[in-house]
Amino acid sequence: MAVTTPKPDVDRPMCPERVVLEHVTSRWGVLVLAALLERSYRFGELRREVGGVSEKMLTQTLRTLERDGFVARDAKPVIPPRVDYALTALGREAAEQVWGLARWTERRLDEVLTARETYDRARS
Repeated sequence: MAVTTPKPDVDRPMCPERVVLEHVTSRWGVLVLAALLERSYRFGELRREVGGVSEKMLTQTLRTLERDGFVARDAKPVIPPRVDYALTALGREAAEQVWGLARWTERRLDEVLTARETYDRARS
């Protein structure tokens, strides 16, 4: 008897799609994917490009994105060691999607700030 896989549905509790969505839309996930849209980076370069991310968080984020198939890690057998990070085809597609959302927040920030002020005034 064949095992049926449930239809993808992010509204379903505990669905694997939610985990992937969390990875690509996390604070650091978005910024790492966006940076890698430009070009590949070495770890230190990427950390400077993203700005504000700790070494530990960047390592964790890159491992998660690599595991999900969004980032490729290319370790070169040279001295000193050289490791480059780049987007895979799947990663490029995800990065373009989340970067569109990030750009939208930049365009709409004034409206969000106005809404916050209105909300806060109504509650004070």
